[in-house]
Amino acid sequence: METNSISKWVLFFFIVIQLGFQYISCSVTYDGKAIVINGRRRILMSGSIHYPRSTPEMWEDIIMKAKEGGLDVIETYVFWNVHEPSPGIYNFEGRYDLVRFLKTVQKAGLYAHLRIGPYVCAEWNFGGFPVWLKYVPGISFRTDNEPFKRAMKVFTEKIVNLMKHENLFESQGGPIILSQIENEYGALDKKYGAPGYNYMTWAAEMAVGLRTGVPWIMCKQDDAPDPIINTCNGFYCDAFKPNKPYKPKIWTEAWTGWFSEFGGVVHKRPVEDLAYAVARFIQKGGSFVNYYMYHGGTNFGRSAGGPFITTSYDYDAPIDEYGLVRQPKYGHLTELHKAIKQCEPALVSGDPTVISLGTNQKAHIFHSKFGHCAAFLSNDDKANATRVLFNKMRHTLPPWSISILPDCRNIVFNTAKIGVQSTRMKMLPTHSVMFSWQMYNEDLTTRDEDSGFTTFGLLDQVNVTRDASDYLWYTTSVDIGSTESFLHGGEHPKLLVQSTGHALHVFINGELLGSASGTRESRRITYKEKIKLRSGINKIALLSVAMGLSNIGGHYESWETGVLGPVVLYGLDKGKQDLTHSKWSYQVGLKGEAKDVVSMNSMSSVEWVQGSLIAQKKQPLTWHKAYFNEPEGNEPLALDMQSMGKGQVWINGQSIGRYWTAYAAGDCQRCHYTGTYRPSKCQVGCGRPTQRWYHVPRSWLKLTGNLLVLFEEIGGDPTRISLVKRSMTSVCADMFEYHPKKKNWHYNSYGKTQIIRRPKVHLQCSPGFSITSIKFASFGTPLGTCGNFRQGTCHAPSSHDVLSKRCIGKEKCVVTISNNNFGQDPCPNTLKRLTVEAFCAPTSRV
Repeated sequence: METNSISKWVLFFFIVIQLGFQYISCSVTYDGKAIVINGRRRILMSGSIHYPRSTPEMWEDIIMKAKEGGLDVIETYVFWNVHEPSPGIYNFEGRYDLVRFLKTVQKAGLYAHLRIGPYVCAEWNFGGFPVWLKYVPGISFRTDNEPFKRAMKVFTEKIVNLMKHENLFESQGGPIILSQIENEYGALDKKYGAPGYNYMTWAAEMAVGLRTGVPWIMCKQDDAPDPIINTCNGFYCDAFKPNKPYKPKIWTEAWTGWFSEFGGVVHKRPVEDLAYAVARFIQKGGSFVNYYMYHGGTNFGRSAGGPFITTSYDYDAPIDEYGLVRQPKYGHLTELHKAIKQCEPALVSGDPTVISLGTNQKAHIFHSKFGHCAAFLSNDDKANATRVLFNKMRHTLPPWSISILPDCRNIVFNTAKIGVQSTRMKMLPTHSVMFSWQMYNEDLTTRDEDSGFTTFGLLDQVNVTRDASDYLWYTTSVDIGSTESFLHGGEHPKLLVQSTGHALHVFINGELLGSASGTRESRRITYKEKIKLRSGINKIALLSVAMGLSNIGGHYESWETGVLGPVVLYGLDKGKQDLTHSKWSYQVGLKGEAKDVVSMNSMSSVEWVQGSLIAQKKQPLTWHKAYFNEPEGNEPLALDMQSMGKGQVWINGQSIGRYWTAYAAGDCQRCHYTGTYRPSKCQVGCGRPTQRWYHVPRSWLKLTGNLLVLFEEIGGDPTRISLVKRSMTSVCADMFEYHPKKKNWHYNSYGKTQIIRRPKVHLQCSPGFSITSIKFASFGTPLGTCGNFRQGTCHAPSSHDVLSKRCIGKEKCVVTISNNNFGQDPCPNTLKRLTVEAFCAPTSRV
């Protein structure tokens, strides 16, 4: 054969091989123990990251941090309303580029779980449904209703076909190993009866019929039909069992914290309890855990639903709203994942043997046929540590904790013992000045009523606005006779307004008389105050404000919003005057919205007034604008809106979201990791604005001349708004010493030499930052928490000098915990620890 022919055959063979690799059919199945990927059972750790709640420029960094944190899977909802804002008109660009997001997950070497829903809840506007869906003739959401099922099927097929076209299912070599249809439907299923059950089974059959090649799940759906896997959501899911023995035990939402609502506190969940909950789930046969959220992000624009949900969706997640790791939550969970992965061969091999070690103590022991052994030692006592005997060795178990032994002998992780550093994050000034302030007032007296309409009676807000704006004007007139008693020294009349809107501003003859707001628990606002009327025609203008549409509940699409009455005047000479069925004028939105004043190209469409007038009076219903330059550095940025009242804010035409400096109430006293967690525990921020800082993505900025526009509803001082940066100001570590009575040693690979494994303190600043000083250091029995450490009764005097010498000027440092490092034992026969807090600053300043 000629050389040229041989070369052709070699080339042909190479092409065939390459094509073969490209079209290898991967396999995802399941059994009673785990998800099975290419024939291998897997213990999978997952985290929720919602692509619209961050920017595409942030995705890769966040996903890589998730991978470094020990995750295997990224989980996301698919948000129908952003992808199909109008029927048949689709948007998959920018923050809504689902394909790019999933390919970023794939590039990182991770799997994906696509929760199509398409109902998502998620504290998202209208639960993720587009508002136009409400107006499909004959529709009824999430039940056995043909118009709804038809629309839902079209969108679900659109997403599945898009994924198939991009080869994104694992069966095509892509990252998606699981998909979800519907979402937390079980409670409605029971409430709706037969129509609910019929809808649920239809949804399951429709999804399976799309033939994605990967399993489908339904969360919180105990009667999910085969082959759908039913799964659990909650703070704890160890008691959950799948509805069939051949389905794996999956936890789709392990809540890392809780969402915030304007007027409420911020919720924290101790990582010791979260790790305990995850370990308890795994020890009872769980094989898939997804953290909701792993990165919560930001509800940009008007995407927050609920209503009253804050713009921040931080969720106390391991990666915070700005994309920075939250320590010690991130690091402690990373160590948990490492320990669980070491146990994987035994965990996926069979059910555990459970033995009692005490009243509230148990051992769950897993064995594989290849000789692997792993054990989980639990102490469910909420108050007391205890010593237990297991496998001829004694172990101390802190309260409310689980110890993991990948070899059934040595503890590598305890859920209550944090061995990683903590960090303190602060909002620091950037010294970026807001300049060229100008203002534009809505001026009610010149409102263009030709752009609205008039009718008798009060109308539902959403039916009028179609959610095109948060704002709807209700306006009517009252003719007051000159002989009314209150005009001649009598008591002023009162106006009663009842509304199911979320906030209400009352104007009489163009003057703001007062405001009222509701809560997520109370969907009704009552305003009843004395008002100033004059002889003749008086204009009553009610501005109803929506703070995100309802996202959960039975047939929530039918819930009404806005000023629905009654509206009554009390205290007139003739008694009361009911205005509810009077002639009302309606106008959607604000003049500034209609004129698009937030756009860089529309600034000349209104007459702006120089900012010298701003400080004279904090006017309601006022637009403000200013310019600023991008600060140096790469730290995440935010606007400090503490000086403002309530409204919305834009940067370079992009909506940062709603702001509202409502003051938080709650119980900020109680917090301990032991005992069952609920959002009422571990609250912070009582007496302070629920949200003060609002995330400004750096990718939205230019080097100079960035445009800030805000609309203020009730009055504030915009000149005190500042741009701040989120920076790690200090790092803390708190680690116990080696104890001679414990097995802090191991034999080397030859089994002959005893090697002491002394614990070490690791301190590390953010990249580009170095340790500039040691705020606190104590080897002994220090007290307190990060930011508030203090010396205990035992303290090595050399502690501060040792840490300063080892760490100052470095981005990271390691200090072994031993008596020799600190000169001598400061308190013999006492278990000591090394506790440190170090300040970090940009390296250039060192």
